[in-house]
Amino acid sequence: MKFTSPLFLLAFLLMGFNNPNITNATYKSSVDYMYELQLNQLPQVIFWRKIMNLHHDSCLVNIHKERKILTTASYLNWTSLPIDIKAQVLDSFRRLNGYLDSPKIVGTQGKKFFYAFEKIAPKVPDGMKQFELNGVDPWYAKAILLIESPNQLQKSTAGAYGPFQLMPYVARQYGLKVNKYTDERANFNRSAYAASQLIKNICIPYAKSMLLEIGVESIDEDDLWFKLFVMHVYNAGAGTLKTALKSIPEPKKEMELITQLWQTNAGRFQSSSQNYSQLILAAFFEYDDRIERLNTSSN
Repeated sequence: MKFTSPLFLLAFLLMGFNNPNITNATYKSSVDYMYELQLNQLPQVIFWRKIMNLHHDSCLVNIHKERKILTTASYLNWTSLPIDIKAQVLDSFRRLNGYLDSPKIVGTQGKKFFYAFEKIAPKVPDGMKQFELNGVDPWYAKAILLIESPNQLQKSTAGAYGPFQLMPYVARQYGLKVNKYTDERANFNRSAYAASQLIKNICIPYAKSMLLEIGVESIDEDDLWFKLFVMHVYNAGAGTLKTALKSIPEPKKEMELITQLWQTNAGRFQSSSQNYSQLILAAFFEYDDRIERLNTSSN
């Protein structure tokens, strides 16, 4: 094929057609596309990437709503401050930063030990392959693996377990054995199967239904914003996310809707739910810098 227009060639390359393994669909949620949208410059993404590289003995004191970093402090010293002294410190931060209201200021502990992407890196291609074999976009497998259990198999306080952090009833629904003798959620391929089916049969259909209810009729499943919305269903559950949507006076569309969710408190949709898609974006950028670009340069 002969290209006669430099602009056409540029568009052709940006869409990824120069690489037979990259389609326009996959580009729409790739890290390169995220850079094109300048999502790496969002304060929330910058904040979580710093947390992913911060030792657990430290914390970032920040404005919770916008994740503006005020200072880095010793986590032990911050958490051990007497209530009255901490109140004075917080008031000082507000005055110094020109806040007329009283925004919530928190100290977020470093999670470098948890976001050990080097440990999960060998399993990411396997997970993506399993999702693809099950007819599900492999992007979801990567997103889940990077933020749920990148360090080691852990059980959440809610009872989720395994590399894809499945609840017992979800695992059983898709044929996994979960009892006092056997827990197949620890089996990577079995867990990947259940997670992919959950995404395909529950999360995506519910996401579309909820978006239609707020007037979003044109939905492209390959769009990054839609995938992030689906991941909120995966994390919080359809009912919790629906409650959050109903609490937004004027829901917007696409990435603006995602950022609205970052500021929404409703029912069980609280801080950890708000953070979920922020963490996904940060994890994709961080993983790209640590693993994928390193592998590319070494080859």
